[in-house]
Amino acid sequence: PTSNNTRQKLTTYFKLQYSTMRFCYIAAFIPAFAAAFAPAAFTKTSSKVATSSSNVATKSAFGFGEASTSLTSFSSFSLKASEGDADFEKKTIIILGGDGFCGWPTCLHLSDAGHDVVMVDNLSRRNIDTELGCSSLTPIQSPEVRVEAWKEVSGKDIKFVNLDVAKEYDLLVQLIKDEQPDAVVHFAEQRAAPYSMKNSKTKRYTIDNNVSGSNNLCCAIIDAETDTHIVHLGTMGVYGYGTSGGEIPEGYIDVTLPGGREANILHPAYPGSVYHATKCLDAIMWQFYNKNDDLRITDLHQGIVWGTNTPQTIKDERLINRFDYDGDYGTVLNRFLMQGAMGVPLTVYGTGGQTRGFIHVTDTAKCIEIAVNNPPAKGDRVEIFNQIAETRRVRDVASLVAEQTGVEMKMIPNPRQEAAENELDVSNAKFCNLGLEPTTLDAGLFSEVTEIVTKYKDRCDPTKILPASFWNKKRAEECADIDPNSITIEEKVGVTNGSSSS
Repeated sequence: PTSNNTRQKLTTYFKLQYSTMRFCYIAAFIPAFAAAFAPAAFTKTSSKVATSSSNVATKSAFGFGEASTSLTSFSSFSLKASEGDADFEKKTIIILGGDGFCGWPTCLHLSDAGHDVVMVDNLSRRNIDTELGCSSLTPIQSPEVRVEAWKEVSGKDIKFVNLDVAKEYDLLVQLIKDEQPDAVVHFAEQRAAPYSMKNSKTKRYTIDNNVSGSNNLCCAIIDAETDTHIVHLGTMGVYGYGTSGGEIPEGYIDVTLPGGREANILHPAYPGSVYHATKCLDAIMWQFYNKNDDLRITDLHQGIVWGTNTPQTIKDERLINRFDYDGDYGTVLNRFLMQGAMGVPLTVYGTGGQTRGFIHVTDTAKCIEIAVNNPPAKGDRVEIFNQIAETRRVRDVASLVAEQTGVEMKMIPNPRQEAAENELDVSNAKFCNLGLEPTTLDAGLFSEVTEIVTKYKDRCDPTKILPASFWNKKRAEECADIDPNSITIEEKVGVTNGSSSS
């Protein structure tokens, strides 16, 4: 029999792959395994995300109870040794798409942790603002102003490089040669499913930009001859919703092949839009370059992001993150919170029975840090994490916001081609075992968003709130009566214990 001391030593060598995690569960090694990576942060574990069945009932993906209720408490959470600690490992990190909704907070978070950060972006998202005639609700500053403001408040430098990853290959290769990055975080993709379905032009752009950019990144690392770890922000949508007939694993699934042969394979793809299809193509591409060229890659299948500010962005007005509220780019919970604060009925698509995974933007940055600090070893297969905090049914989320704001829900025809109702049972043990304490949907945290909305309400164009992109001709016909000009904003906005206030 193996002694407890020997067992703890053995577990430190296990890799964070799905098959190994299953072994850890079966052998009941979870506490020792987690302690080997983050002994101070590890408290509880849960092997899967629970789907809520009532309007307000919920369970954290990681088995924790109530989330913290202030941005101040976010900053106290430690994932790894920070700058100044004896065991801190400073890294050079290139962040592609660093000017975006998730990219900018991640740039600040990693810089704040003490890493050297290079922010790369071609500002395409800002150009799409002009195309759609709808800017961020928050007045985001230029990249140059942003990095200068960060220098002033933190004393840390972030280098900004204006570069198109999908088109300027030679510049990308040279950048990687010059910087010799330990990791490249890849956000540089058109991120909105509705925009990807808007018309043939946006469908083609999404494919060209996303797939070419990912392929260019792999080729550039090979040509630059660096051992750079790729951390890619994917989506839970690669799995489809409710198609597994059970718990969705973290990237790989056990199957029985003809003849009774057992195998652990990449989970089948089932995309719901052109955007999701590009993430599925990315996943296959990662598998190829990992197998063929030994690239070290981590793919993060993220849920719907909500929130806007982080402990870093609140340090100066010039650091504020973007906040999208329109029908194309506004994520569902942020749209609901904005509508509630504005006194606009919450627009729920179809029955609202779609169950989705959610994660706060602060946790997005923390998860990226975990992935950067825990790269797969050379020769390991692609590492995959399910990056969500919890699952909720959309109508339940709307009910929670309606209760807080006193604004009614309004069911409208669904512009998307998707199941009216679905369950979502998701495995997510890896981030838990590496120390993440997730932020769940808590009414106390909603004030963060409603305060932002109240402050910048005059920047809102109410005609942009309703959906303007439809998955196919049938959906467009069903949504024909949706009138963007029907939305009016109340003069008094704000949220105080479930009632409107000035």
